[in-house]
Amino acid sequence: MCLRDPLVTATAPGTPGRRSMCIGALLAVALAGLIAWVVGHHGRPLSWDLALHAAALQHRSPALANAAIVVTTTGEVPAYVVAALGGLLALRPRRWWGGALAGVALLGAGQLLRLGLAIGIGRARPPSSEWAWPASGFALPSGHTTTASLAAGLLCLGLARGLRGVRRAVGVTLATCWAAAVGVTRVYLGVHWPTDVLAGWLLGGLLTVLASQLLLSRPLGRAAVGAEGPAPQHQGGRLEDGDVALADQVGDQTVGDQAGRGEPRGGEEQPEPAG
Repeated sequence: MCLRDPLVTATAPGTPGRRSMCIGALLAVALAGLIAWVVGHHGRPLSWDLALHAAALQHRSPALANAAIVVTTTGEVPAYVVAALGGLLALRPRRWWGGALAGVALLGAGQLLRLGLAIGIGRARPPSSEWAWPASGFALPSGHTTTASLAAGLLCLGLARGLRGVRRAVGVTLATCWAAAVGVTRVYLGVHWPTDVLAGWLLGGLLTVLASQLLLSRPLGRAAVGAEGPAPQHQGGRLEDGDVALADQVGDQTVGDQAGRGEPRGGEEQPEPAG
């Protein structure tokens, strides 16, 4: 019989699989198609870009604009806090600062990739006279939207590993709504075309899938399953040489302990007490 320790081979909850890779492939294809569409129009806004942009300007009010500014600024420094929390939860029970640094590093790497795409595409933003908040750089993909989407994705990965039931569902829902809201505010404030935001959501989702391969693909180790180490591995029902030596050592130690306590050794009968 082949003996295996389930604690060694078990993987943590939330481990990515074939489904996540299929989702990543779909996101990559959608993002590539959108970029090709925009580049094919020489970076000019599409018809529905213009329609949604005009609707945002028409329905803009000072109160809603102020609320949108508050939401859109959460896609800056606060997003790195969210990413750090996601990395911390995803890499538990490792040291908290290691997980937090991993989350921040992944978000920073995603920003560098987004910046390279934006420079390569070179799409212009809407006219600055229509902005309700300062902005800089090229338009597609939206930086705030990508940042919020990836940070929310990292948090969802952490929640998938660290929580269960209603709490996980609530946390994932809130994170997703936050990333969506940041993207909507970029259009409402007039600093991005809707296709910029859509590209940011797609890129953030794709980067989240890639991050899941790094954060959730590790098996449960000793720290995750308890203080006891894993049992020796066996192949084909036979003990390996190292296991035999270990078994002999444990057996000798057990016999010595029994002898010290006056207990009979295995196979020996204990004499009956005299009459």
